[in-house]
Amino acid sequence: MAETRCADALTLEAPTVEDGPELWRLTREVGTLDLNSAYHYLLWCRDFAATSVVARLDGRMCGFVTGYVRPDVPDTLMVWQVAVADHARGRGIAARMLGELLERRAPHGQVFVEATVTPDNTASMALFNAFGRDRAMPVSRCDLFTADHFPGGGHEPEVLFRIGPLASLAG
Repeated sequence: MAETRCADALTLEAPTVEDGPELWRLTREVGTLDLNSAYHYLLWCRDFAATSVVARLDGRMCGFVTGYVRPDVPDTLMVWQVAVADHARGRGIAARMLGELLERRAPHGQVFVEATVTPDNTASMALFNAFGRDRAMPVSRCDLFTADHFPGGGHEPEVLFRIGPLASLAG
């Protein structure tokens, strides 16, 4: 699997099963994402490694993007979660991970990226808006799930961001 190194000792690569516990830990520490079971992250690292990326600073995991290709929409990469550790924020790591992932996926036909974001997650909204803007790609938004869709209450609505087409990567 391809690995990218940058001047600041940032390494971007596909996750392995051994990374599963670290994804779970980082999700818990970040605190703004829905925390899935540890088993979920182990399976994700096994089954969706090709559509996910982990970032390491000096060998220590500092972030990840998990995604999958929508079975009924094969030109779309759905980004499930984006996480960056507190100590690594402000370095553009989330955008670099997303860019790396999309460059890897372009030869497989994914020219759109989708992600859902809760209205209070201003960091993710800024990430997806800037990612599209910086690459001159359209960014559209629409309501996907209302709070009523979630059982038990307490979950905010989810806004669907759709970026693309990724013409600059697909060519």
